[in-house]
Amino acid sequence: MRTSSFSQQFLGYVLAAILVATTTIIFFLLRDTLETSLVALLYLLPVGLITDLWGLGPGITSALSAFLAFNYLFIKPYYTFAVHQPIDLVILMVFLIVAVVISQLVGRAQSGMATARAREREATQLYELSTVLVGLHDERVIGQVLADYIQTTFQGERLELDLGTAYPQTIILPVGASAPDRPPELRLPIQAARGALGEIRLWWAAPGLSSNEKRLLQTFASQGALVLERARLAQTESRARVLEESDRLKSAILSSVSHELRTPLATIKASISSLRSGEVNWNSAARSELIAIIDDESDHLDLVVGNLLDMSRLEAGALHPRREWNILSEIVGGVLVRMHRLTGNYKIEIDIPEDLPLLPVDYVQLVQVFTNLLSNSTKYAPPETVIRIDARVRDETSMLVRVSNQGPHVPEEDLERIFDKFYRITAADRVTGTGLGLSICKGIIETHGGQIWAENLPGSFAFNFTLPLTWNGFPPPHLPLEPEQT
Repeated sequence: MRTSSFSQQFLGYVLAAILVATTTIIFFLLRDTLETSLVALLYLLPVGLITDLWGLGPGITSALSAFLAFNYLFIKPYYTFAVHQPIDLVILMVFLIVAVVISQLVGRAQSGMATARAREREATQLYELSTVLVGLHDERVIGQVLADYIQTTFQGERLELDLGTAYPQTIILPVGASAPDRPPELRLPIQAARGALGEIRLWWAAPGLSSNEKRLLQTFASQGALVLERARLAQTESRARVLEESDRLKSAILSSVSHELRTPLATIKASISSLRSGEVNWNSAARSELIAIIDDESDHLDLVVGNLLDMSRLEAGALHPRREWNILSEIVGGVLVRMHRLTGNYKIEIDIPEDLPLLPVDYVQLVQVFTNLLSNSTKYAPPETVIRIDARVRDETSMLVRVSNQGPHVPEEDLERIFDKFYRITAADRVTGTGLGLSICKGIIETHGGQIWAENLPGSFAFNFTLPLTWNGFPPPHLPLEPEQT
C-alpha cells in the first residue's frame, strides 16, 4: 500500500515542466496567428491537466511558469517582463488569477476524490474483515484470521499478534520471519470493554504507515476486539448452562420488570417535568393530555406491581380471595373504563345478559383477570379488530366467560403451556411484558374454584374460564326489583 511519495512528487514536477515547455513551444511557433487573449485561454488547458494528473503543487507551479512564459514571449515588447499597455497588464493579472484558481479548484477536487476513494477502500476492507469474522466463535481462529488480514492489507516487515484470552497464543507473520533488531514501530492494544485482550506489534520499512492507514489498523483492532469479546461471552454462557433454568427465571423477571417499570416511570417523569416547566398552559389541551398520560401510566404501573405481588402470593400459597356477591357486568364495565386508552384502537363487543346471577368472587382479583386478558388481547391482536367478552350460565353451579380476539392462532400442542410463567408462543420479539399475566389469571381462577383454558376458534382466539355460582353451598341471592316509576 505504500510507495515513495517523494519520488512521485518529483516526477510530477518534472512532467509538469515538460508539458508547459512543450505547450509554450507550440504557442510560440503560432504566435503570429494567435491573439494574445486566445493564448491566455489556451494556457489554462495544460495548467488544469497538470493539476488533475499530478496534484496541486505541480499545478500551482505550472500556473506561475505559464504566467512568466506568457509575459515574456507573448506580451509586447517581447523577451522582457516589462508591460507597456494597460490592457496587457489586465490580461496578465486575469490570467494569473484564473490559472491559480483553476489549479486550486482542480487540486481540491482531486484531493476530495482521493479521500473519497480511500474511505471507500477502507470501508470495503472493513466490511470484508467483518464478514469473515462474524461467523467465528473460536478465539484461536479469530486471532489467526485477524493477523492474516492485517498482514495482507499492510504488508508489514513483521507482525506479531498476542492474545491473552482463554487460549493465549502469539501469531507471527510472515511465518518464519526473523525478529528485527529494533523495537516495533507500532504497538496497538486489542482493547475491549472489559480490558485488553491482546496486542498487535508491527514492524515496517520506511516510510511507514500514513495516518489513514493507522486509523484503519485501529479499526481492524477494534473489530477484532468485538468479535473476541463476543466469543468470550458465548463461552461463558456455555459454561454457565448448568444453572440455566434458575438463571433464566431470575433474568427474565428482572429484565422484564425493569423494563415494565422504567418505561411508565420515564413517561410519568417527562409529563410531570413538562407540567412543572411552566411552558404548558394550564388551560390548554396539552395539560389534559399530559395528566391523562400520567393517569394511564400509573394504572400500568399498578398492573405490573399487582401482577408481581399476586405471583408472589400464588407461589407462597397465600392468594386467598375475599369473596362477595358481585355483578359481572359492573366488573367488566369498570375494567373497560380504566383501560379505555389501551383498548381505544379496538372494537369492544360485550354480550353479558342483564339477568345473569350474582357471582361470589373477589372483585379486585377478578378485575385483575379481565385486565390481564384484555392486555394480552391488545398485544397480539391487530388494531381495529374485535375484542369480545361473552358470559352465560353453564349449569346450576357455574358460569362460563369468554374473552376472544382476532389474534393469531396458537399451535394445539402449546395451548396448555401459555399459562406457564414467562412462556410465549407468538410475536415474542415485539411484545412487552413480564410474562406473568396469564399465569396469574390461572392462579386466581383456580383459587375461586374455576378452570381456565385457551382455544382456537374460526377467525379468532379465545380465553375461556368458569366461575362458581354457589358460595358455601348457597345459591346466589336475587337482586331486588326496582320500583316502577309512576
